[in-house]
Amino acid sequence: MILHSVYLRLPQGADRTELQEVMAGLNQLCRDLPGCAGFQHGPNRDYEAKSPEYPYGFVAQFRDQEALALYAENPVHKALGARLVAMCEGGANGIVVYDLDAVAS
Repeated sequence: MILHSVYLRLPQGADRTELQEVMAGLNQLCRDLPGCAGFQHGPNRDYEAKSPEYPYGFVAQFRDQEALALYAENPVHKALGARLVAMCEGGANGIVVYDLDAVAS
């Protein structure tokens, strides 16, 4: 399973309504795409005080790399991603992405 983890460097005054609309769109996209096993999002509580500059994030779970590629190339994903880029400090540089090849133990 691939865990597609995305962290957003949002400014203090980020439009929360816009953010929730984008998250709802990504959630629906994951429900519609084959190979997407789930989508979660929320504020970064930063309990270890290691990432305060990224106050929000989301994780999508994909069956495999091919399912993630289908998501990445989807026009709905690209449009929603453009909205996130516009919201983040530094544009695309304000977004950090990790694709973890998760192994059950």
